[in-house]
Amino acid sequence: MRGLSLLLFITVANEATTDLSVTGASVPPELEVSAAPAGTSPVASRYVPEEYGHPGIAQARSAEEPAAPSTEDGESSHQHGGGGYRIVQWEWSYVQTPYIIASWLLVASVAKILFHFSQRFTTAVPESCMLILLGLVLGAVVLIASKKQPYQLDPGLFFLFLLPTIVGDAGYFMPARLFFDNLGAILLYAVVGTLWNAFCTGFCLYGVKMAGVIDEKVNAGLMDFLLFGALISAVDPVAVLAVFEEVHVNETLFIIVFGESLLNDAVTVVLYKVYISFVEVGPGNVYTADYFKGIASFLIVSIGGTLVGLIFAIILAFVTRFTKNVRIIEPLFIFLLVYLAYLTAELFSLSAILSMTFCGIGCNKYVEANISQKSRTTVKYTMKTLASIAETIIFIFLGISAVDKSKWAWDTGLVVSTLIFILVFRAVGVAGQTWFLNWFRLVPLEKIDQVVMSYGGLRGAVAFALVVLLDKEHVKAKDYFVATTIVVVFFTVMFQGLTIKPLVKWLKVPRSTNRKPTINEEIHERAFDHILTAVEDIAGLNGYHHWRDKWEQFDKNYLSKLLLRKSVYHKNLFVFVLVCVDSVCRGRGRHCVHICAVSIHVFTCMRENGSGVCLDLQVIDTVPGAKIEEDLETHHVLVENLYKPRRQYQSHYSRHFMTVGEKERQDREVFQRNMHNRLESFKSTRYKRHKKDRRSCHTEDCSNGY
Repeated sequence: MRGLSLLLFITVANEATTDLSVTGASVPPELEVSAAPAGTSPVASRYVPEEYGHPGIAQARSAEEPAAPSTEDGESSHQHGGGGYRIVQWEWSYVQTPYIIASWLLVASVAKILFHFSQRFTTAVPESCMLILLGLVLGAVVLIASKKQPYQLDPGLFFLFLLPTIVGDAGYFMPARLFFDNLGAILLYAVVGTLWNAFCTGFCLYGVKMAGVIDEKVNAGLMDFLLFGALISAVDPVAVLAVFEEVHVNETLFIIVFGESLLNDAVTVVLYKVYISFVEVGPGNVYTADYFKGIASFLIVSIGGTLVGLIFAIILAFVTRFTKNVRIIEPLFIFLLVYLAYLTAELFSLSAILSMTFCGIGCNKYVEANISQKSRTTVKYTMKTLASIAETIIFIFLGISAVDKSKWAWDTGLVVSTLIFILVFRAVGVAGQTWFLNWFRLVPLEKIDQVVMSYGGLRGAVAFALVVLLDKEHVKAKDYFVATTIVVVFFTVMFQGLTIKPLVKWLKVPRSTNRKPTINEEIHERAFDHILTAVEDIAGLNGYHHWRDKWEQFDKNYLSKLLLRKSVYHKNLFVFVLVCVDSVCRGRGRHCVHICAVSIHVFTCMRENGSGVCLDLQVIDTVPGAKIEEDLETHHVLVENLYKPRRQYQSHYSRHFMTVGEKERQDREVFQRNMHNRLESFKSTRYKRHKKDRRSCHTEDCSNGY
């Protein structure tokens, strides 16, 4: 009855509003709210259809037709013939935005399915190239059909929603040991290399402009070219991930190039903002103090972004200590806090990519140990899915945005000069920095590694989004910069992406091995770490291994106690004591040290590194074993034939807990029964031994007394 009364009230109010507006009478304020004004926002108009005066429920539409034009005597005539209740109505304005988004995602997903049908085509052409070509085709179709291009890669959408999903996935599943082992090289390439490329590209473009190679229509000065050099010189993380994950170069090359693409964000952000401010105030108003402010800004942006990420990592790890009884919301906490680290850095104009990367790296060890296995699986699949969707949308809309010629202007001299300069200065910078690094690296980077690193400096959507954000009133040559950026992105992603795999094969670059290290390899690696730490201590050197050992001690004594649940923190000690006692009791003391070392190492790796990590956006779990098919078949036979649980479990539904699967129930029951049998056996053995000892003592006493 309340719903019917409300519906009648809305209908009467709408009729009264219509009558008052027709007769020219004043409309009360409370009725003005119910009628959609002419100046409503586009968002509001999507939810308020034009033929209805009030945004009521769609199922409760009014049956009457719109009012006819008023007559001369001020009375409106209503049409009753042909009216009535509409069974089906066209509501495109209501569902337009989500329907278009879902349609784009469907087209992209179908394209990826068709792309992977041909194994030969897949191995030759990177998926990113195919998605850009698909975007070009779709953009041309839309442009021909509507005479304009309504769809563009919006910078706000890219920086706030698409880029965080890719960076969050890469940071959370980053192999921390490999990353920090090569952190010095990554920082050198990210900071010094980016500055070298930006300054050299900007100054050389200004030089060729003065020489007349670039047309006079390109109205740009020195600050404009330095600004363009800053945004076009940074290696793009999205493009690097998309291309390098399909080439499968060795882990060292991959982590150096990918780490550079992540950490050069601070340099790019600072140079971009500094040069924009210089362009806005004019080159004549720039003083020496402004350059020192730019240097201070770089330190604040980079260090501040890193600290924000680490703070959120500590918060996230600490929160997951207390989610044991609410496992269902563990993935939500991870997604929200990692994303909030990105947004907080953006809020304070810090490096959001650095913040999200170090948040993922810092929290992974503790979060993976605190949360349940189902939560780990949920986080892994969800992050990989979101990253794959974001990557697909980015490359498709890069192709679509290139079709709209109204957004860019062409100059051959600028395009060719930019391509030459970014390739030459990238190669020269990599060669010079690698020569310097090899003086300090135990394993030097070879010539073929330098070729791949030079050739792998890909540009992508970050550069395009930054150039689109330029203000045309201050940067007169924006349209020429946009066209040049599109060509550079297409050249690096498509041409270099297509040819880098044959180049790697021709140079015989060592490839990554798709397997997990054996326990023996992990134990020896761990042993070498301790040996090198001892050598540094004996030599009196505070080297890398010395500081890493100090960090592990600090983590064990303080951070792990604070951020890990007590049951997880004491697991290593429990297993160590259990295995040692078992070895001694069974008379296998000579194997005790080996077994204890293995158990400690295995659980330490589980705590520190988690399961095998993979940066591939398309792969959820890699590393198949040599006998995986046989093991799976044997497991299937055992599960189906050898054991069925005795207990009967009642299935139930809960919003806060996930039901236990059949396999987990069996495993739990088997574990409980085995532990019960072992406990009974231990009690029996202990009782017999005690009884035997008492009997021997009694016999000895009797013999002495006799």
